[in-house]
Amino acid sequence: MSTESSNPPEPMKEEAVEVAEAVEVAEAAVAPRDAAYWALGVQTLQVGAVPPEAVNLNVSGRRLVGPVQGFGKLWQKTYRIDLGGVKVPPSEVIKAWKENFQRFWPERNWFYGPLTGIAPGEVALLNLSMPGRLLLSTGVLVLYADEESFTFMTPEGHIFAAWITFSAAEQGGRTVVQVQVLLRASDPLFEIALGAGGHRKEDRFWQRTLLNLAAHFGAEGSVETTVVCVDRRRQWSNARNVWHNAAVRSAWHTATRWLPSR
Repeated sequence: MSTESSNPPEPMKEEAVEVAEAVEVAEAAVAPRDAAYWALGVQTLQVGAVPPEAVNLNVSGRRLVGPVQGFGKLWQKTYRIDLGGVKVPPSEVIKAWKENFQRFWPERNWFYGPLTGIAPGEVALLNLSMPGRLLLSTGVLVLYADEESFTFMTPEGHIFAAWITFSAAEQGGRTVVQVQVLLRASDPLFEIALGAGGHRKEDRFWQRTLLNLAAHFGAEGSVETTVVCVDRRRQWSNARNVWHNAAVRSAWHTATRWLPSR
């Protein structure tokens, strides 16, 4: 009786090794080098533990929406401040911004970041001050984060469907800090609100944020603001986004809290 060895011949072993190495090379070529900085595979948002005073609405279970899924005109807004003679590396600015994000916001607006900090895939809860002392509850996903920038993306129902990128860079030996927002109003109601003063309020919000950040490093200056309407068309096919309007839902939540129980 003849017996056959279960081990493959040496040429077959060498071929298998070559194939495995080729697969590893191909996978490395397909995977982007900065993949670790991106939030990958996020379909819907989930909020972790938040302080008891936070109003947690309009985030959990919501889909992400960018400018493509928004309703209103498409805007690109850029806010920049030069830290002047203050010598601080861009990476140190971003590190401080991530660690103290709430501190730099204007008063009566709250950013409840995750315990793990601003990192790819993390979700933060926002409570924003609105006219009539209304508190709008919404959130953001950290879409991207590295040592010199980070980007938020908004959920359904947010005031606008947007990408918001925070960055710092060295230009001519000086550190320049920037917020850039690419946005559309989420729905017809928010489009009306932005046109009736919401855009000015949004501009002041980020201008104040940058001034507060600069003051943290002992710098003074003015914020350069550039606003460009990229597309004046409204996307009427997305008008139904109004169903998720966070302001309406936040107002309803507040009103029902004061209704007498049966």
